[in-house]
Amino acid sequence: MDIFKYDVYRGPNIGIYINTNDDFILLPMGFAQNKAEKLGEYLKGKILYSSIANTRLLGALMVMNNNGILLPKTAYMDEYEFLKKETKMEIGVLDSKYTALGNVICANDKGAIVSPWLSKEDCHTIEQVLGVEVMQKRIAGFNQTGAVMVANNSGAAIHLDADEEDMKIFSDIMGVKIEKTSINNGIPYVMSGILVNNHTVVVGSMTSGSEIMMLTSAFLN
Repeated sequence: MDIFKYDVYRGPNIGIYINTNDDFILLPMGFAQNKAEKLGEYLKGKILYSSIANTRLLGALMVMNNNGILLPKTAYMDEYEFLKKETKMEIGVLDSKYTALGNVICANDKGAIVSPWLSKEDCHTIEQVLGVEVMQKRIAGFNQTGAVMVANNSGAAIHLDADEEDMKIFSDIMGVKIEKTSINNGIPYVMSGILVNNHTVVVGSMTSGSEIMMLTSAFLN
């Protein structure tokens, strides 16, 4: 597994616009073909072009692991049907007022750390669709757990102010090693600048050498 630098729309916030698991890379409609092909080489997945709620925010608005896909209630039926047809995965819709699902759910294939803002019914849907154990807990004082933690099946990156005891609990639930880091030269919201599956880690183009060292420790060792 390697770590690659990448940008999107002339910026480093790749995690806001793109979503991935081991098999698929979801890109906004109209994404440049040459950049899409490069990302396909890095993440080793099939490229699919879609929108969510008629926006380009595929990373911020949806959550995907290798078991299923969660969409917000604002997603359009044609978007749901397209993803169902092309991925043949379990797809669920979270009936929550918190529609930026990528900001409130951090999940790999074993566990999910989700925002206390979500209801028990939401948690049950997450368990069923993603096939994971769910824990509700703030991270470093943030309810936006998905914004401040990113994981695959071997590692996770978390906000620099995360509590050590919480990290041990999260590690057990998700079955991974967790390291504290920022992204894109000091941004604490790690989701905004990372794409990770079980093949590769791709980071925003402004990510520093020290941040890459921490990501290497989390995901590659």
